[in-house]
Amino acid sequence: MQPIVATAPALAGLGASLAAQPRIGLDTEFLRERTYRAQLCLVQVATASDALCIDPLALADLAPLAPVLATDRVLKVMHASRQDLEVLLPVAGLTRPVFDTQIAASLTGLPAQVGYAQAVRRFLGQELDKSHTRTDWSRRPLSAEQIEYALDDVRYLLPLAARLQEELARLGRLEWLAEELVTLDDERALTIAPEDAWLRLKGLRPLDPGRERLARALAAWRERSALEHNRPRGWILEDAVLREVVMQVPRTLAALAGIPQMPPGLVKRRGAELLECVERAQVPEPPPALPGRPRPDPLKTALVRKLSSISQAVARELNLVPEILATRRDLEQLADGRRDGTVLRGWRRAVLGERLLEAL
Repeated sequence: MQPIVATAPALAGLGASLAAQPRIGLDTEFLRERTYRAQLCLVQVATASDALCIDPLALADLAPLAPVLATDRVLKVMHASRQDLEVLLPVAGLTRPVFDTQIAASLTGLPAQVGYAQAVRRFLGQELDKSHTRTDWSRRPLSAEQIEYALDDVRYLLPLAARLQEELARLGRLEWLAEELVTLDDERALTIAPEDAWLRLKGLRPLDPGRERLARALAAWRERSALEHNRPRGWILEDAVLREVVMQVPRTLAALAGIPQMPPGLVKRRGAELLECVERAQVPEPPPALPGRPRPDPLKTALVRKLSSISQAVARELNLVPEILATRRDLEQLADGRRDGTVLRGWRRAVLGERLLEAL
């Protein structure tokens, strides 16, 4: 079979062939630097005996591939799958079930963000060529070297998954892996509603109710604009500028234009829309004073340090990177009285959560 599938009949034949496999390796190459929606440029698949590429740019659609990606009968083996799942969602629906080799490798003791090349080197003893990491995958034709590089991204996935399963079985952690992989079945985690976009904003202090409404309105406006024009969020309005609008609450075009780094063209073209967001938020005039940065609570700091020492001790016992068990945010939430965090669910509660609760 040709290493790249670029016609509808060939894709239909491949779809039928893949549907008969118990598991396949799967990866994608895409671009999203200049767009809101990622441009899917290549799909790589592997079976136990073969590996090939699918060229979405040469095909009207990927419909013949969708049943394979959705069926429970075929396990899809991927590495660091979340972005790939997000990119595949609009063109082929939710891809499931997934065996993520990055997640599996992290449960053996490797870092949470362990790369594919590092995992392959560690468990299979193979060195991968990474010379085409920055390739523009939208350009055609692809060279033989580029195709080989892309195929390397899937041809080791099945043996890597097998080795990881063996290692996790030896460690008694297959149930841990099953719990982690269930989270990949949640389609909601792959999309964001404009009304929830403000939750992804970083660097905002605790906000008064009016400013929180403004942050919600601005983030939703930006999300809808980015989607409508298919442009990155930052091209519509940078995070830093959005935060300044929330803090300063400008009510005139002149005040809006005076915000540092505010693009003059944006004020001219869409300033009225931004001011409408401010008006809808109904922030009092004058707006409440911005709260100062809270001083660290020495009791909380000491408690988080205590919880962290317990977490690190358990991580050493299990030969895991501590962040796999609990992040600093998890520990801070525990210290604040929250009891709904990841560390108090499933296998993490059994190996660490109960010990943390005893220490509170």
